[in-house]
Amino acid sequence: MPSLDDLKKRIGSVKSTQKITKAMKMVAAAKLRRAQESAEASRPYSESMEDLITSISSGYAPLSKERNLLTGDEKDSTYLLMLFTSERGLCGGFNSIVTKSVREKIASLEDAGKVVKIICVGKKGFDILKRQHSEKVIETIDMRAIKSVTFQDAKNISDKIIKMFFDSEFDKCLIFYNKFKSVISQIPTEQQIVPIEIINEGNDTDGNDNAFFEFEPSESEILNELLPLNFAIQIFKALLESAASEQGARMSAMDNASRNASDMINNLTLFYNRSRQAVITKELIEIISGAEAV
Repeated sequence: MPSLDDLKKRIGSVKSTQKITKAMKMVAAAKLRRAQESAEASRPYSESMEDLITSISSGYAPLSKERNLLTGDEKDSTYLLMLFTSERGLCGGFNSIVTKSVREKIASLEDAGKVVKIICVGKKGFDILKRQHSEKVIETIDMRAIKSVTFQDAKNISDKIIKMFFDSEFDKCLIFYNKFKSVISQIPTEQQIVPIEIINEGNDTDGNDNAFFEFEPSESEILNELLPLNFAIQIFKALLESAASEQGARMSAMDNASRNASDMINNLTLFYNRSRQAVITKELIEIISGAEAV
């Protein structure tokens, strides 16, 4: 049984921890508002860009079978998986949820006989994957020095990935990130960005067939400009969504930690008071017994 002094020290320690968790919750709440606004503002632009490329590429076939960002090529053997996680912990299940999706994808690709390469954007994703898949991780992109994500940060990453694609280092690229829904809900999302997944929803019955339009410049020239831009935009969206999800998850985790600390303080205080009362009662009994013996 711990002594009264030990209990008092433990109560003080838990109270100090609670002050830290409350402060971290307030900091996460302050960062969340800005991150959420940025993530939500990026969605219409990225979705419109995808719709535009889908519209232009509908019915379009490249003139050659050379490797391109729209259709790739006939090869389908090497997959590059990009995992977006945080640089720091203390954010609940934020990192483990999206990393679980990557592990499941790796298992399914390896069962199909594919080669898998991984790029981790954020330190925590690598920390989780290195136990089983360290040999597959070809690069870890450190984002600790970046206070606020900009489009240039996304473009630097996209330029590197596009170069790898045209150097035939991979055939398809998929990104995995947490999409922000609310403070207590982040949705693990998988998206193929190279080559782009063209979703044809039904037939072109509304007059959207490109056969009715003439493009100036040509479709190929437009796509050559838009596809690298779209690549950077999708990575930028993933970075923003991941940043907002991280702050939401951290705010929720620190709120739960603060509540747990309050419960622990109450329980320890109750146990301390009972122990102290027991010690006082024991001393009184000894005093009374000694007085009666005299």
